[in-house]
Amino acid sequence: MEKMAGSRSRVALLVAGLLVLGWLAVGAFAGPYAGRLSDVAVNDNAAFLPEDAEATRAQRRSAEFAERETVPALVVYTRESGLTDADRQRVAAATARFAELPGVVPPLSPPIPSDDGRALQVVVPVDSADGNRTPELVGELRRTAGETATDGLQVAVGGPAGFLGDLVEVFSSIDGPLLLVTLGVVLVILLVVYRSPILWVIPMLAAGLSYTLAAFAVHQLAASGVIMLNGQAQGILTVLVFGAGTDYALLLIARYREELCHHEGIVRAMLAAWRGAAPAIVASAGTVIAGLVCLLLSSLTSNQALGPVSAVGIAATLVVMLTFLPALLMLGGRWMFWPRTPNREHAATVGRLWKPTADFVARRARLVWLATSLVLVGLAVGVTQLGSTRLGETELFTNRPDSVVAQEAIDRHFPSRGQGTPAEIFTAAGAADQVLAAARAVPGVADVRAVPATPPGAPAGPGGQPGGQPGSPDGSGAPSTAAEPKVVDGRVQLLATLTAAPDSEEAERTVRQLRVAVHAVPGADALVGGFTAITVDTSDAAIRDRNVIILVVLAVIVVILALLLRSLLAPVLLILTVVLSFLATLGLCALLFRYVFGFPGVDASFPLFAFVFLVALGIDYNIFLMSRVREEAVRQGTRAGVLRGLVVTGGVITSAGIVLAATFSALAVLPLVILIELGVVVALGVLLDTIVVRTLLVPALSHDLGPVIWWPSRLARDAPPPVGGSSGADG
Repeated sequence: MEKMAGSRSRVALLVAGLLVLGWLAVGAFAGPYAGRLSDVAVNDNAAFLPEDAEATRAQRRSAEFAERETVPALVVYTRESGLTDADRQRVAAATARFAELPGVVPPLSPPIPSDDGRALQVVVPVDSADGNRTPELVGELRRTAGETATDGLQVAVGGPAGFLGDLVEVFSSIDGPLLLVTLGVVLVILLVVYRSPILWVIPMLAAGLSYTLAAFAVHQLAASGVIMLNGQAQGILTVLVFGAGTDYALLLIARYREELCHHEGIVRAMLAAWRGAAPAIVASAGTVIAGLVCLLLSSLTSNQALGPVSAVGIAATLVVMLTFLPALLMLGGRWMFWPRTPNREHAATVGRLWKPTADFVARRARLVWLATSLVLVGLAVGVTQLGSTRLGETELFTNRPDSVVAQEAIDRHFPSRGQGTPAEIFTAAGAADQVLAAARAVPGVADVRAVPATPPGAPAGPGGQPGGQPGSPDGSGAPSTAAEPKVVDGRVQLLATLTAAPDSEEAERTVRQLRVAVHAVPGADALVGGFTAITVDTSDAAIRDRNVIILVVLAVIVVILALLLRSLLAPVLLILTVVLSFLATLGLCALLFRYVFGFPGVDASFPLFAFVFLVALGIDYNIFLMSRVREEAVRQGTRAGVLRGLVVTGGVITSAGIVLAATFSALAVLPLVILIELGVVVALGVLLDTIVVRTLLVPALSHDLGPVIWWPSRLARDAPPPVGGSSGADG
């Protein structure tokens, strides 16, 4: 019998070795794709709008008026002491050079002077047919403009094209600095958790392979057009895979260490650990994947992109952690835990640090869950401070890139700050005069002009105007009304210059009022689009998505928990605790964002992203805990099982929570307020779930309710009596 067992162990180790070699070969093949995700990312806001959004339909109309699709870059020259004649000559010469740059659509109108004589604005239409080329073209434009800035003349390049260039530059750092910071954070935590010079290598290898596999899959899917990848999803993929992957590794390794204390054979110990940990890991990954897939219900394709990209990352992580990681651990044997090699003598020490907590919960169960619930409710009150203020373009960055400097200069020197990015109105030609009059009457609209027919031989830009920008020879910033308007398919394009900056809330209110006014004109069938309209429709879609997707995610997670725990009451209670934790986290973050970080607001999609990640990831720790509690409850009763489950999972769940919180905190290295806010909310929420909800609230509530928590399963009616003392926490 022993000879047969030894033979089986050798076969198992041989299979494990082949499995490791196979995975390493996969990693070597897929590895280069991890650095190429930026090549297949799309970061054009307009591309993320719903197909039926008014701004999307207006954009399709705009393409009909233009021979080439363009996006404006605004080059702003300033001299606070006042521009000189030499400055004007240099800017005019630079404008001519801009027109010669590859990717710029000529001709360009003359520079637009500010009323105070301290600034000149040049609107440069950049070819946007290849969106991935826009940042490169903006870089060339900035280099050319910089050659003109001498003797105190300042220059900055902004506008939609400049903003996109700066945004892509930030996202391009994801493949480097963010990945290195994430790896460094995970490494430090693993060294502290394991206090072993060897063991940390195992989860790091597994997490790295998970990211490589995920990056390869996402790259292939994005390159083939199956999914859309943007910079935001790319950044979240990095921290999510390393965070979740390390969590799963910690759980399996902890269970393996525990089983090594009860089994002499390495293979038997791993089989027992795999059988014990795999259901919880699969349920955890399934919950996160299900929550993320719900983002496909979003009307914004940017949200639709985040869901599949992150779900692919979690799926890749699950496969690696249930195959490559166990094989690697078996090959390593007990010596990988050195200097704290597990054996039968260490069985009694498992979870001893958490026994006092379990004893406290057993003595004061009702008081504990009531007190922690009140604390969470108190923190949730802070949600009222979150506000509805949207982040403007200049407020998205924590630093001051060139596009922000340009927009600030435009705000200071140009009263009609929307000159370079007007609202576009498309109307039936027969109703053009009435629509023009209605638009001019809207507060916040500085001027409205029809786009003239393109002069012979002049290429058209956006809206069909020469050079693709609203400048005119007299420098007024609007097309001339002397020429006949351009008519395409019976429709006319009007350009409305707004008094407010195009990324401001004031401009959004103006666009909403503008839509009401022009929609009321009979027979006009008017559409309002443009940069600000895109922002308006994006915000509206984000609110709709939040109201729909949150309910769907909750329903899906309840179903998964019910199947895992074979109970209806336990899933509902667990969801309620996680939702309470989410609201408390949101309230705490609202206070931090406003009074500590000084952030002016949050992105429209922030509440939805925070909910999906916090609830999907926060429920993980309840799954890890309650799946073990149910396993113990079958043997020794619910109350004793609760305490035993708390003791044996306390260390690994706390470590996993710290790892996940730290990896999401790595998003702070990117100078984008949106990602910093998301990193902070997930980090704080995970810590709150780990330290308060999983350690105190859920165990205390489960202990207080007793077997009824498993209703309506048989375990709720005939659970065995507790064994090993009243607390059941010794183990």
